[in-house]
Amino acid sequence: MKHRRWSTGLVVTGDGSGVAAHAGSAAVRLLADKVGLTDELSKALTRCSKTPRHDRGGVLRDVAVMIADGGEAIADIDVLRHQDDVLGRVASPATVWRMLDELSPGRMKKIATARARTRRRVWAGLPDGLPRSRVAGKQLDAGVVVLDVDATIVVAHSEKEQAAPTFKKTFGYHPLGVWCDNSGEFLAAMLRTGRAGSNTAADHVAVLSEAIAQVPGTHRKHLLIRCDGAGASHELVAWLQDQNQVRGRRVEYSVGFAITDHIRTAINLVPKKTWVPAIDADGEVRAGGDVVEITGLLDPELLAKWPSGMRVIVRRERPHPGAQLSLFEEADGWRYQAFVTNTKRGQLAFLEARHRAHARVEDRIRHAKDSGLGRFPSREFAINTAWLLAVQIAADLIAWLRLIGLDQTALASAEPKTLRYRLLHVPARLTRSARQRRLRIPASWPWADDVVKVFARIAAIPQPT
Repeated sequence: MKHRRWSTGLVVTGDGSGVAAHAGSAAVRLLADKVGLTDELSKALTRCSKTPRHDRGGVLRDVAVMIADGGEAIADIDVLRHQDDVLGRVASPATVWRMLDELSPGRMKKIATARARTRRRVWAGLPDGLPRSRVAGKQLDAGVVVLDVDATIVVAHSEKEQAAPTFKKTFGYHPLGVWCDNSGEFLAAMLRTGRAGSNTAADHVAVLSEAIAQVPGTHRKHLLIRCDGAGASHELVAWLQDQNQVRGRRVEYSVGFAITDHIRTAINLVPKKTWVPAIDADGEVRAGGDVVEITGLLDPELLAKWPSGMRVIVRRERPHPGAQLSLFEEADGWRYQAFVTNTKRGQLAFLEARHRAHARVEDRIRHAKDSGLGRFPSREFAINTAWLLAVQIAADLIAWLRLIGLDQTALASAEPKTLRYRLLHVPARLTRSARQRRLRIPASWPWADDVVKVFARIAAIPQPT
């Protein structure tokens, strides 16, 4: 029974003092202050007629910090309230409810402007500039900002306003979001009812317009917008092509395309020698995969209905065992996927790999669901919409934490859960001396050096002018 001796004489009491749990979350809050986000939110939510006890911009910042820290309910704000010796006064759950309820569409537009101003400041201050998006083991050209748009199902386990049955036979919401592939930021989102269509062009146009507005003006010169087949509609592709009419802006798109009878007819006309090998995520030849362009084989009347310059590219591969194939695919044993793009240059294999890199958005969605998106706290649709906005701010803070504080550390590529386990949830002792408060990370903590570096880098950020 020697393995039980460790607990001999162990007594647990609730009278400790000078100790802060989740001390690493203070780094996220400090980051929001240093980059100017807190001040921008405060200005956006200032009310001339009333001065609340808790500044509403600070409350929204704290909700975002709580979500980044792993909070799933509004009552989880008490985790930050426990750290009042470190963070100062933090709003109560009741105040958080009121703040979210006060976020009208007009105030949300002001918050969007505040986020865009902060993002411009953050991107301008990155020592090495905005990271380049990677495709097939290579970096895209400098200056290319990649926006990935996708929708996801969020299951509701109770009756909530506008929650409805989804196409996946579940019940809940069907939000649509846009992420920046270069930085991992959650630029824009729209909370939609569960029955919202996957290829609703108006929703895609609205959320992409908001996302482009979040991109700093100097970085809008060359955009690449990717989405899967759910976004393939005449209206969306035409809108994407029309964005090139904006002076000084170049917009490329890569959009999934349905395999219709017209596409199948064109595939049957492709000579065998025309197919070229596909490449994988590392840039190596992908065994059992080929790519071909079929634009010239399509019916001219069909192409006339789509924007000029649109190219149709098809990929085929041998299906994995147990895969469900259509009757057309069963005839020759290949599985086909198609996408359209207006990019004029580049090898077909690279363009196809660039489109497949859109799959990284699934990781962004998974991270968002692990950081507030997976559970909406209220029965009211308006409050859940405000919560979704806080989720976006939380995702931005974590993305900026990676770019500014975690660069070249072991935590730079850590999953959200790992980041919380090693950094955000680290305990610390708070001591006071020489008019200073000192957070003392345990020397035995395996990642203590990285935690200290993160705080030092954030503290070194110059105050916004």
